[in-house]
Amino acid sequence: MLIISPIPAFNDNYIWMFHSPDSREVFVVDPGDAGPVEQALNYHGLNLVGILITHHHFDHIGGVAELAHTRNIPVYGPDNPNIKGITHPLRDNDTVELSTCQFKILATPGHTLDHIAYFTDSGDDENPALFCGDTLFVGGCGRLFEGTAEQMYSSLSRLASLPGHTRIYCAHEYTQANLEFARAVEPNNRKLQEQVMQVAELRSENRPTVPSTLRKELDTNPFLRSNQPEVIQAASDRDPSSSASPIDVLRVIRAWKDNF
Repeated sequence: MLIISPIPAFNDNYIWMFHSPDSREVFVVDPGDAGPVEQALNYHGLNLVGILITHHHFDHIGGVAELAHTRNIPVYGPDNPNIKGITHPLRDNDTVELSTCQFKILATPGHTLDHIAYFTDSGDDENPALFCGDTLFVGGCGRLFEGTAEQMYSSLSRLASLPGHTRIYCAHEYTQANLEFARAVEPNNRKLQEQVMQVAELRSENRPTVPSTLRKELDTNPFLRSNQPEVIQAASDRDPSSSASPIDVLRVIRAWKDNF
């Protein structure tokens, strides 16, 4: 079991911090800014013992050098030599043990080519946990900055095969905007309509909408539902030249979301 907590950063980033209940030694995921991490560590009396990186974008790695400067700690991340500071490069299907939990590394290209995710069977409250960076969001997925729709579809399909009660710890508070788009794609999705109301209440209280669960995402996230009739029809209406293949549907709705 892990205690997993969000550290807000920038306008809408979450830096995830986790540790075992009986330990003050913590890991952080995607520390784009060192300042909020140091503040959280000092406030809670915790000791940083490692850093996890999902991909090379600055809002995910910007605080690594400062956090590691005075600490002899491992920095785990993609096998990308262009990311400075990584001491333990990771590849698809590698495993690492952190805070007494074993994490499996999943290559998830699409948003970037080097993107990886970290999955463990023993997360918060014994639920599996997935630190997925910018591949999968609550109600959405990452922009295709470097990869293709085919790569993103493959990555999302891989994540969709995880246990339904897996908790999804993504790196941004994009949920309200994502669900607004999801409603444009699937206006008749009742579970989506319920989630919109739940999220509005959470945000009115300035509370995080993350984590979600994979089961909820499979019911409401259009980027995990590119094989569903209403999503296929929405893609066809948007681009009549598109096919009904899930990859083409994802391509169309991702481009639609880019300009929504």
